[in-house]
Amino acid sequence: MKDFSGKVLFLDRSDINTDEIIPAKYLTEITKKAMGPHLLEDLIMDGFDPQTNLDGIRVVVTRNNFGCGSSREHAPWALEVNNINLVIAPGFARIFRQNMFNCGMMAVEISEKEVDVLFEEYADKETTILTDFDAGTFTVSADSKKTILNFKISSFDAALVKAGGWVEYADENY
Repeated sequence: MKDFSGKVLFLDRSDINTDEIIPAKYLTEITKKAMGPHLLEDLIMDGFDPQTNLDGIRVVVTRNNFGCGSSREHAPWALEVNNINLVIAPGFARIFRQNMFNCGMMAVEISEKEVDVLFEEYADKETTILTDFDAGTFTVSADSKKTILNFKISSFDAALVKAGGWVEYADENY
C-alpha cells in the first residue's frame, strides 16, 4: 500500500482539469517517470509556481471538481511519480477519481465546509496530513494546531488501495 501522509499543497481553485495536471503535449511519453517534471506546469494561479511549490509535497487539498476535462490515466500517473498519492476535495470528476483508485491512490471527498476550514486554518502554513487508513482519519497539523477529520471510501476502493491498484487487485482475485 502506498503512503498517504506528508506535506500538503493547497490549491484554492475549483475545476482544475487534467490538462492542467499534466499538459496534453506529454501524453506521448512512454514512461510515467517522464511526465514527472511536468506536473501542474500549465496551472495558472496567483502565487503558484510548479518549480518551487511541489518540493516535498505528498498530499493535495483543493476545491470541487478536481480532475475534470479529458478522461485519462496520465493525470494520476503524473501525481504518482511525484509521490503525491492523496488528493482531498469536496468532489472529483468521476473518471479521474476512479483512475486514482485504480492506481492504488486515493481521491477522498470531504465536505465543502471541512475543506473551507482547512484552507482558513492551514493554507498559509507548512501543513502535514497523517492518514490512518484503517481508522478512516486524517490528522491535519501545522505549528501547534491539529484537526482530525473522518473519511469514508467504498469497500471496493479500499481493496484497490490495499492491493496497490487495479492490476495488483486483479492478479490477486482473478
